[in-house]
Amino acid sequence: MNNALQIGVKPLLWLALGLLVIWLLGSLEPILAPFMLGALFAYLGDPLADRLEELGLSRSLAVTLCFTVLFILVLGVMLLVIPMAIQQLKVAYGHVPQALGWVQHQAMPWLINMFDLDPEVFDVAHLKEQLWSQWGDSKGMVTSILYSASASTTNLLLAIANLALVPVVGFYLLRDWDILTEKSLRLLPLRFQKQAGALASECNDVVGAFLRGQLWVMAALAVIYVFGLWLVGLKLALLVGLVAGLASIVPYMGFAVGVLAASVAGFMQFGLDWHLAVIGLVFMVGQVVESVLLTPILVGDKIGLHPVAVIFAVMAGGQLFGFVGVLLALPVAAIIVVLLRHIHEIYKETEFYSET
Repeated sequence: MNNALQIGVKPLLWLALGLLVIWLLGSLEPILAPFMLGALFAYLGDPLADRLEELGLSRSLAVTLCFTVLFILVLGVMLLVIPMAIQQLKVAYGHVPQALGWVQHQAMPWLINMFDLDPEVFDVAHLKEQLWSQWGDSKGMVTSILYSASASTTNLLLAIANLALVPVVGFYLLRDWDILTEKSLRLLPLRFQKQAGALASECNDVVGAFLRGQLWVMAALAVIYVFGLWLVGLKLALLVGLVAGLASIVPYMGFAVGVLAASVAGFMQFGLDWHLAVIGLVFMVGQVVESVLLTPILVGDKIGLHPVAVIFAVMAGGQLFGFVGVLLALPVAAIIVVLLRHIHEIYKETEFYSET
């Protein structure tokens, strides 16, 4: 009787533990972002630190070298890209009145006549007036955004503190990564440690291959899009290329977002001519390179997630836990895939799967 009671209680304890973790993630979400980003940097940098250790360096020196290189790269990208992106954002906002004017005087009259729509429903002039009264020109738009970001001194200081925490947390986690993982495994009962270690190793292979590979794919696509659109002569090449590269974390979304944004920007800049066809060709080349070379070589098919599942995972993570949920979405989804594979193998050996 006692054994049966214990067996029945164990699933309830695991369920309670899972619910407690979910509650903590939701409650602590505002302060978890720097710790999650630091853990992400530590996880991605652990293989490099291990290789440097194999070359004879101490763990602390290996971690210091990793973070020095990473800091220089991130700082260089920020100093180079952010001012250019802000400038192109100002250019993009400067095209808004032109775009709304085209919609108001050409697109909407055609749609109204073609589909017999009510003109009062589509008040583009009012939208244009609201945008201009709130932000004014592109300089006013940037000023308004910066003012909103720094309106609360407390929020600004908190954001700076969170940003400063990321390298600190990442450094200490990366230095002690192997020790922490080993101690976490030892918390489990002895009879589960071997099986849990093998399962954790498989999950690590899947998550690591996907995260590192996908980051390389996103960076490569951003470079391809920016360079290609720059050759076309698009003024917003950097902004559109970066957005399309970041959106490539979800399969085909970067292509769709990039084509749409680049086509609108190209139409506003060049009009309806051959430039739009070349813009489409740039994204077709990027999509072919991604499908034929980048994804098979850098990511492979280890994660086994359908594109719709990736979209759902990212959106669900963001809805449930905000920015932290977005960071956790794909790693958690990859781990769930691994667990489901093992559960399916166990299920296939049961009598429920057999025809007899």
